[in-house]
Amino acid sequence: MARDITISSRELSPFEKLVLELVCEGKSNGAIAKETAHTEKVIENTVSRSAQVFGIKSDSETN
Repeated sequence: MARDITISSRELSPFEKLVLELVCEGKSNGAIAKETAHTEKVIENTVSRSAQVFGIKSDSETN
């Protein structure tokens, strides 16, 4: 029984895509912040927003 699943009604921004690519490469938020010339808080927020697009809950939401 197959189901259609809608993950999100919006696409990731180019910056969100870049950050997720760097996360997938195993880079830390601090390293990504330096590489993209943003603060670590901006990276944390970007990862969090991107996770919401995919319906992924943060550790604080699951614990």
